[in-house]
Amino acid sequence: MTWQLLAFKALSTDQLYELLALRAQVFVVEQHCAYQDIDGIDRDDKTYHLLGYQNHQLVAYLRLMAPSLLPESVNAIKYAKIGRVVTSPDARGRGLGHQLLEQSLIANKQLWANPPLYISAQKYLLQFYRGYGFIETGDEYLEDGIPHIAMIRTTAEVNYLA
Repeated sequence: MTWQLLAFKALSTDQLYELLALRAQVFVVEQHCAYQDIDGIDRDDKTYHLLGYQNHQLVAYLRLMAPSLLPESVNAIKYAKIGRVVTSPDARGRGLGHQLLEQSLIANKQLWANPPLYISAQKYLLQFYRGYGFIETGDEYLEDGIPHIAMIRTTAEVNYLA
């Protein structure tokens, strides 16, 4: 497995095409969500793209956004954010989700000295994220017709627990 952490401007056109194709394959086609995936956040100077390759194929991806205040945050705590977490359907069942999340925790530490993390998690993945120290922070809500829950993770070092 080969990992690359890149800012938008460092992505090749092939890498951009591959990550957008993977996101569309899973979020739009597989999960039946018609939504505006290309939202401007990808191009932000404070957004990084984590790409996981196996045999020169993109099989895992997420974007990591620099710490900022969340609209509902209290005590002016800044959270880095993880989003668009995806693994290729053809490569599932091999622990890629774990590797992807572990790499994102490493990147969060390297880029920004390990601030707390925020994720809008699909409900069926609660146990997975809990295993990495994420806790629910709010009620369930629908995002693109899929149940989600906001979750945060403090800077405490946590390895997968489940």
